[in-house]
Amino acid sequence: MNTFGTAFRVSIFGESHGPSVGVVIDGCPAGLSFWREELMADLSRRKGLSPGTTKRKESDEPEIFSGIHKGYTTGFPIVLLTRNKDVRSGDYEMFSSVPRPGHADFTSGFKYKGYADMRGGGHFSGRLTWGMVTAGYFAKKILSPAIITARLVEAGGETDIDAAIKKATQTNDTIGGVVECIVRNAPKGIGEPIFGSVESAIGQIAFGIPAVNGVEFGAGFASSRSYGSLNNDPFVDARGKTSTNNAGGINGGITNGNDMIIRVSVKPAASTGVTQTTFDKEKGEMTELQITGRHDACIAKRIPVILESAVAIALADLLMLDRGINGPRDQR
Repeated sequence: MNTFGTAFRVSIFGESHGPSVGVVIDGCPAGLSFWREELMADLSRRKGLSPGTTKRKESDEPEIFSGIHKGYTTGFPIVLLTRNKDVRSGDYEMFSSVPRPGHADFTSGFKYKGYADMRGGGHFSGRLTWGMVTAGYFAKKILSPAIITARLVEAGGETDIDAAIKKATQTNDTIGGVVECIVRNAPKGIGEPIFGSVESAIGQIAFGIPAVNGVEFGAGFASSRSYGSLNNDPFVDARGKTSTNNAGGINGGITNGNDMIIRVSVKPAASTGVTQTTFDKEKGEMTELQITGRHDACIAKRIPVILESAVAIALADLLMLDRGINGPRDQR
């Protein structure tokens, strides 16, 4: 499905080389300010346009169809889209018969019986994250004064990001990375036990980001090699402040008011320039595949603002649900 959320609902639509991509946001409160330049700053971060990212150039300029009037949200569904103009669909024609290893060409062809528009990756493209970043812009306003920041902390197994990307570019290959997101002034006490946990909500939407294949919170997988006496975070005051933060600001699926720490693993983009071997469905035999076109050497470089937005959407939905169940609360 293409919709996330219960109280703050986000629906993504469009294809990479179709007329447009966009988002429908339902449940957004009335009275939130909308500043186009502020949104464009986030959308520009998503585009990348730096060494290691795609050379496709789209304006990403949002068109408003509903839900915003005189610079404020109206409380009704928000509909925004952006037009696709810089497309080269010819680069993708062969992938219906010669599916790219690691990409959705084969699975989407099977699931949708060949009817899906897979030009430029279709609905599976990173282009669709335009809508997620746009929805995240409004979600961050709902969460204020929380501050959400993310950065690429590792690429290709190296902490020297630029050197790793340069090496991948020189070899015409792609690399993955690790993106870390921190939420400061996180709202305390949101999240529901079991299926409505903060980890469940963030995990669900984070895996909706193309190329994300792993999510961890706080110490994450490192905690499996630790001891309870070392991994526990001692409380140091009545507000719930802890001396360490191995839990990443979450206990029992509920935020505890400490900084939230989320990291995601981003796999290398499937569209590598290195010659690969795959199966040609039309010829019924193995063949060599040389992928051309404009692709990211390190797609992880564009993920930080997308992860910020995804986390904001998940938390905004949980916050609005909590207010509906428990009513307004302070941050004691």
